[in-house]
Parts: sequence; C-alpha cells; structure tokens
Amino acid sequence: MDADQTAITQFLKQSPDEFVSRKEICRRAGGKWRFREDEFWAVPVLTRMREERIIESDDTGHFRLVKQTKNSGNKQRVWMSPAIRSMLKSSGQNFATIDLDKEPETAAQMASAKPLLKQADFLTQGNTTI
Repeated sequence: MDADQTAITQFLKQSPDEFVSRKEICRRAGGKWRFREDEFWAVPVLTRMREERIIESDDTGHFRLVKQTKNSGNKQRVWMSPAIRSMLKSSGQNFATIDLDKEPETAAQMASAKPLLKQADFLTQGNTTI
C-alpha cells in the first residue's frame, strides 16, 4: 500500500460500516491543503483500491472498507517437520491457526490430503496474498 492508500484506509477505519462520499474522502483523508491543490486527488487511488478489493462502493458512488470475515473454524493445513511439531506441542502454547494434532506427519500425507483451494478459487482472489 502506498501513502495515499494508507491515508484513505485510516480515514475509512473511523467509520467502518458507513459508506463515505468521494468528496468527503478527498477532503478529509489528505488534509485541507491537499484538497485545495487538487479536489480529485483520491479518484485514481479509490479506483485502484476498488480493483484490489480493499474497498467497496455502493450504487451512489460512496465507499467503505471491505468487511473482513474471521474464519476461526477454517484452520490451515501446514506440513512441518516432526522435530518442530514436538517442540511446539511441548511449549504448551495455543496456536490458533495450526491444529498440531491433526496436521499431516509427512510430506506424502500432505500431498495426498484434499487441497485447501481449488484453482478457480485461487484465480478469483486476484492479487491477495495467501
């Protein structure tokens, strides 16, 4: 994220469930001097953020941050060496994203397991990192 995207994101975090107009974003996210120099400075940034699915817009052209869903029940399967697994288990820590008891023991077991994402799911996610 560049500085403009960060400024817009920080402004939209103040009211996460409300749609905000383009003019209001231009006026408040960059400060009054930036708005006086160019009233439409945020338009290309908002377009880029909408393409990257960081923000969403409604029918009237107002914007808000995309709501993040928490999938606590969707734990990711990760292969790790048995030595690392035993060290993590013996530490007594709770690792919320990794279920140490149900993880595959070998790389062959990991390869035979059902894939987490289908290729179509991966292609629809665009530029997001997994």
